[in-house]
Amino acid sequence: MTGTRVLTAVVLMPVAIAIVLFAPTWGVAVALAVLTVLALWEYFALGEAIGHRAYRFWTIFCSLLLIAQTTYASSNPVAYPLRVDFIVPGARPAPFGLPVLEESIYAYLPHGASTAAQSFVQSPATLFFLFVIGLAVLTLFTRRPLVESLPAAGISSSAFLLIAFPLSFAVSLHSIAFLGPRLLLFALAITWAADSVAYFAGRSFGKHALAPRISPKKTWEGSVAGVIGSLAIAYAFHTWMYIQLPHLLAMAFLGNIAGQMGDLLESACKRSAGVKDSGGLLPGHGGILDRIDALILCIPVIWYYLVLVNPRM
Repeated sequence: MTGTRVLTAVVLMPVAIAIVLFAPTWGVAVALAVLTVLALWEYFALGEAIGHRAYRFWTIFCSLLLIAQTTYASSNPVAYPLRVDFIVPGARPAPFGLPVLEESIYAYLPHGASTAAQSFVQSPATLFFLFVIGLAVLTLFTRRPLVESLPAAGISSSAFLLIAFPLSFAVSLHSIAFLGPRLLLFALAITWAADSVAYFAGRSFGKHALAPRISPKKTWEGSVAGVIGSLAIAYAFHTWMYIQLPHLLAMAFLGNIAGQMGDLLESACKRSAGVKDSGGLLPGHGGILDRIDALILCIPVIWYYLVLVNPRM
């Protein structure tokens, strides 16, 4: 089981890294769209396991539309005050090992639009309203028994909110000028490190259950080890990212906690459905949703840290 898990990771990780670092943002969006559809399909299967059928195709359509909308917004960026600092060659190091900074430029974050029409098209609120209108039409004019209306709307809405919406932030993160691909790879790397370290630490010396009602095999020892793994990745990345180390460590810590919450959230959904894995597409890992559950919350947290904290680079 462990060997299969490692082999699957060894095959998939180079593919993911190549897409993130070398593909344009629209290429990342295409890959994300495929990943989102597969994850949604597994989520719908969890719903059906407890007798709740979602409006599958409408939810998938709106999810793909959301990714397209985010990609369009990312191609029309405006200046956002994310400072990017250049290092003076041979400069004397500042306190905490940070370099002396010579000048700054502004990176570009996809933010807003220049016209009312563009703002309407790019607004997530517009798409959310379209999604709700579609649910209303499907509820009122399809021949499904009315007793299925509430469960169908619930599964569809939760799939859209818990999977498609947070995953769309990967496009926004990748589209940040200068450091976007590195930031997205950073989110992947701290999640991968946390997952691997927590898995092996939990198996080796984990004794205290983290959330026994949700996931009996997860331990506090594994959780803490996972945090340490994410922080180690942040330290390894800091010279390549040109972001000050304290900010990278904060991003890794918050991203790790969010990732663990995403992992437990998916475990709660599986336990509700009475299944061990969301699918069987990835040997040793289960389904797509099992593999990306931590990223679902990790990526948006890193995005919002950049927007709200506005760290110097």
